[in-house]
Parts: sequence; C-alpha cells; structure tokens
Amino acid sequence: MVKDQEYLTNIANKTIELSKQLGATDTSVHVAHSISETVNLRNKKLDESNRSDSFAISITTYIGKKKSTISSSNLSDDNVKTLIERCIGTTKITPDDELNSLPEKNLMAKEIEDLNLFDGNHIPNDKKINILEEVENTAYEESKIINTETDFTENKSNFVLGNSSGFMKGYKTSSFNISCVAVAKNENQMERDYDFISKRHFEDIQNPREIGKNAAFNAAQKLNPKKIKSEKIGIIFDKKISRGILGVLSNAIAAGAIARGTSFLKNKIEHEVFSKSLNVIDDPKIKKGLGSRNFDSEGVEGASLKLIEDGILKSYLIDTYYGKKLNLKSNGRSNGSSNLYFENGTVSVDELLKSNNRNLYITETIGHGTNLVTGDYSVGANGFMVESGEITNPISEITIAGNFNDIFKNITLANDLEFKFSTNSPTLLVEGMVVAGR
Repeated sequence: MVKDQEYLTNIANKTIELSKQLGATDTSVHVAHSISETVNLRNKKLDESNRSDSFAISITTYIGKKKSTISSSNLSDDNVKTLIERCIGTTKITPDDELNSLPEKNLMAKEIEDLNLFDGNHIPNDKKINILEEVENTAYEESKIINTETDFTENKSNFVLGNSSGFMKGYKTSSFNISCVAVAKNENQMERDYDFISKRHFEDIQNPREIGKNAAFNAAQKLNPKKIKSEKIGIIFDKKISRGILGVLSNAIAAGAIARGTSFLKNKIEHEVFSKSLNVIDDPKIKKGLGSRNFDSEGVEGASLKLIEDGILKSYLIDTYYGKKLNLKSNGRSNGSSNLYFENGTVSVDELLKSNNRNLYITETIGHGTNLVTGDYSVGANGFMVESGEITNPISEITIAGNFNDIFKNITLANDLEFKFSTNSPTLLVEGMVVAGR
C-alpha cells in the first residue's frame, strides 16, 4: 500500500521547517509515493511482470526574489538535509526575478473535495493475466490477426504538497489501464492497431473483451490501403485523434506561451477563434476524471473554466509566474489543463460522414507537425475514404495540412463525446483541408 498522508506530511513539515532554519525565506515541497504493477502478455504467453515502488521529493526554496528547485528519490533525513543545503546554496547565486513567489494565499485550496479518484482494491497478478488472456482470445477471433500484445497496469499513488504560507494538502489517486495491440496480415502486407481503456476504479472496466475486439477490427480494416492524389477535402478526425486539436489549443493558450509571444493565439482574448457553435471547457472537479484534481502543482484551486464560449476565447491557462507577467491571477492551471473537452456537437457521426460526397476519415496521425507560433499544421496520416456516407477503402501514406486559425473556424462536432482521457473530443469534421498524396 502507498504511504499514508501522515507519513508524507511529516516529511514535508520537517523539510519546510529545516529550510527556514537554513536561510530560506519561503519554501514549497512536494512529497509523493507511488506503486505501479504491470503484467504483459504477447501471443497469449506471459512476457513480463514487474512492480515499481517509488518515492520522490521536490523542494523549491526562495530567498527574497531568488528561486531554485531540487529533487530526489532518497527521502532519508540526511539526504533531505543535504538537498535543502544544496538548494539554498543554488538559490543564493541565482539572479533576482521580481515575479518569483509562492501563490497568493487566498487562491490556495481550502478543502479537499472527494472526487472519487482512489480505488483501494488490488487486482492480483493471476486475475490480471486471466483478463489479458480473455482480451487476446477475443482479438484472435478475427482470422487475420497473427500477433497480439496486451498489458494491464495498476497504479496507486499518494502525495502531499506544502509550503511556508501554511498550505499542506494531498490525496490518493489510482488508475487501472488495459491495452491491446493487434497485428493483422493478408497475402500482401501487415497492419497494426490498438485499443485501450483507463479508469480510476477497476469496477468501471465493464467488458475487457471489447478492447481485443476493437484492436483486431481496427488492424484488419487497414489491410490493402490505397493511395490518393493530392486534393482539398473534408477531413473527419476519429475522436481518439480529434482530441489532439484540443491539445494544440491547450498549449497555445498556456500563459507561458502567451507571455513569451510564442503562440498564434496571443492577443486573442474576446476574439472569435472557433466557429460560433463551439464551446471548450476545462473542469478539474469531474468525479473519477482522469485529469481531475483538487488543486494544481502550486496548490491553487481551480474551478471549471469555459475557455471557449460560442467560439470566443475567454481565458488562458494561468499559473502564478506567467500570470504576473500578464497582470492576471492564477486560475489553478500551473500544470496545464485538467479535464479538457469540447461540449458535444448536435449531429451524429453518420450525419458527419454524409456531409459531403467525399471525405477522408483519419484514424492515425504520424509525427508532431504543429508550429505554435504560426499555427501551421502538417502531419502524416492514415485512414479511410468515405464516399456517399460509406467507408469504402483504407488510405495510407498521405500528409494533411492546414493552419489552426482556419481549422478552428471550420470544425463541425459530432455528438459522440466520451470521457476516456484527460482531454476528450467528439468525432469532428474540418472542411477544406489540404491532403498531399501520390
């Protein structure tokens, strides 16, 4: 079991007290304990089983407006004392920065809300193996599957965040993750694809067989791909890919990128950056959410934010340091977004498929081709041709390109939103993107 709150709090309190004695004017400390157990099967045979048990401490000391940070996995009293001495020594020779400080005390979380983020149940390895065997057996029901790899990972963690302003809070979290990769083969080629599920509570994994079924179907469906000519066409992004568009938004509206002037969305507050029907929400307080949290990495409490309202950019993701640069208060996003999602669209996926005579349905992107400064976007992709609303044949070796200033304005959302990740999107259509083919 992970260490309890009292044990972690004791280490944090001692660290803060000793750092003050050694000359720090302010201190922040993060103490965490985590346990991870993983079982991996390959072709129905046990490939690997491992367990990791890790401690970590991160100490930030301030002397006036000077600041430095140090971290270690050794939490012994002697080592913590050495860490503090080294951190303070580094702080003394660090240049002053007027923006360095702990968060404002009134912004820090007052209470810990029960967000139901921890499941104390432990799944024995033999049960993990039985589940993975069931997943792989289901995948092999597809005759074209020749290889499978599955894993089941159970994570448990507990942490405390404290500082010299009197803040000292933390809580436990857990996750249960099952994945399957399947390889399909015919007379001409091989293709691979995957599926997975991640939940805070084991009981919420209802039917592991579906993971094997989906991975096998996805892989087999990609066999015998065709190449297409370059053209401008509507692109439908599968929802496991479309969430990447929100990832770009998250990076582009981070206070650091805005303050440094390295975002194509700088100076866009109260401007219409998406089509008018779109809303984007970041909510850290969703029960059992994979991105849920009571406070950010500085201890600042975050409330639900409507980042995009009717297409208009309403807020950045703000931490203490860059908030000061922008003359804005932290909104509890020092470690980025929490549970970020598009509000559901109003049309079905079927209606989206039928929106044009021809669309491309993208199920895989290759590479990271986003320029945050200009908004330019270009990635390799694989997917399927959609004609008259029907998926006809797989497509490979294409590049899709555009600029997010245009992409955001031309999005239509389906109504199939699911909360499978910390960033979630329905299936979406972007009209008129450039596709480079053969």
